[in-house]
Amino acid sequence: MERLQQAIEKARAQREKGAGTVAKTTATKTRAKTTKASASTQAWQALAPIKITRPKLQKSRIVSVEGGPEAAPFDMLRTKVLHQAATNGWKRVAITSPDSNTGKSVTTGNLAFCLARQPDIKTLVFDFDLRRIGLTKALGQTPGHNMADILEGRVQFRDHALRYGEGVAFGLNNGPVRHSSEILQSKKTAEVLDAIEEEFAPDIMIFDLPPMMATDDNFGFLKYVDCALIVAGAEKTSLDKIDVAERQVAEITNVMGIVLNKCRYFDGAYGYEYGYY
Repeated sequence: MERLQQAIEKARAQREKGAGTVAKTTATKTRAKTTKASASTQAWQALAPIKITRPKLQKSRIVSVEGGPEAAPFDMLRTKVLHQAATNGWKRVAITSPDSNTGKSVTTGNLAFCLARQPDIKTLVFDFDLRRIGLTKALGQTPGHNMADILEGRVQFRDHALRYGEGVAFGLNNGPVRHSSEILQSKKTAEVLDAIEEEFAPDIMIFDLPPMMATDDNFGFLKYVDCALIVAGAEKTSLDKIDVAERQVAEITNVMGIVLNKCRYFDGAYGYEYGYY
């Protein structure tokens, strides 16, 4: 009986010790998460604010800043992107197109400002269409550096990015970049993106990429993202081109979906019904 009592007391002591260790480990992890969250918040707040003009955005067809009927299709796209990302554990989303002039960069810009109206979402948006810098032009920006400077380690992203509000930051370009294909598919690019993600802890990272059939830039870079949206132009992009682009993307990463842009619709499609209920 004495030996049994000793065994019970020993087991109890081991359990209490184990519980103390678990509690200590949990507390340590909680402190680490809190410290990391605080550091990322400080990193966001330290970014320079972007200076935008509404007339320029309107001229570029960036209509989602304030919300409303014109922004409704992009609000729906935002919700679907966030749902897909959460369901599949995706964070890095590329936006590309089969061919040019589909409104890919305009779609990226509108999606970014829709996400900015989600107060609990942190979004990083990169203009990686380095040969054309379409997103940078659409936003009317002339930054001091380009994303090649960041990806090749000459400039820190924190010194280059421009913040809109509290939840969106843009990585833009001051001009076309030479050797963009080699830059985008380099291991250095992967390392820099990992470091940016670690520092800023975004919920979503969006990359505006070139059209699939225009260059080989995407074929080297898509391996660094979780999925891709394909933007097709209504009455412009053929079904054959969409099919080819979808198969090309699927060979490298996940296809999140296909967006039909520039389509004609009656006013009632996103007009009267929007905000009615």
